[in-house]
Amino acid sequence: MRFTDRRHAGRALARWLRAPTDTAPWPYGAADPLVLALPRGGVPVAAEVAQEFRAPLDVLVARKIGAPGSPETGIGALVGEEQPVFDQRALRFLGLAEDGLASSVARERAELRRREDLYREGRPEPRITGRTVLLVDDGLATGLTALAALRHLRRRQPAHLALAAPVGSRDAVRELSGEADRVLVLHQPDHFRAVGEWYDDFDQVGDDEVIAVLRAASSAA
Repeated sequence: MRFTDRRHAGRALARWLRAPTDTAPWPYGAADPLVLALPRGGVPVAAEVAQEFRAPLDVLVARKIGAPGSPETGIGALVGEEQPVFDQRALRFLGLAEDGLASSVARERAELRRREDLYREGRPEPRITGRTVLLVDDGLATGLTALAALRHLRRRQPAHLALAAPVGSRDAVRELSGEADRVLVLHQPDHFRAVGEWYDDFDQVGDDEVIAVLRAASSAA
């Protein structure tokens, strides 16, 4: 299974979530659902899901913490003002300690705040407590960012908390299954290397696109 782009992946995911089966029902038939996207790549995917279910769309900004000298190698993630979540196995393998990563954490937290202000445009954060919340990303590789996001949301006491993605590694799904009520991943290939290999177009989503999608969702609400 391959996707043309994130919008195509979002439509495929939405149809699968809508299907009346035991493997992927959402949103549990509960009132007051909320779709949250992990920006930036999760936003166009989540927009299609929110439209399918006529649910409000918002974002939960999370930031990956990269290894020193290799920023694409994720060793942790953070959400809001909470303490970062680190991959302890990766830290041991690279010979790193959490207290030696303070500058990286500070840099990512500053970027997180910038994006929150930019995307929210003065809107208050959505209420989480007591709601049926579906967190959406464009794919799950290590699952570190999703892990930090799920733990952040769980502390805010949603009635139900699910994570959905068009594609993801089976290891990530297994690791995250204890953090959400449901982990709903449409395609879990036998051989998974990177999220982008399952998309024909996996160009980076820009801030302008995120803002446009959120404005459109807000005006349609």
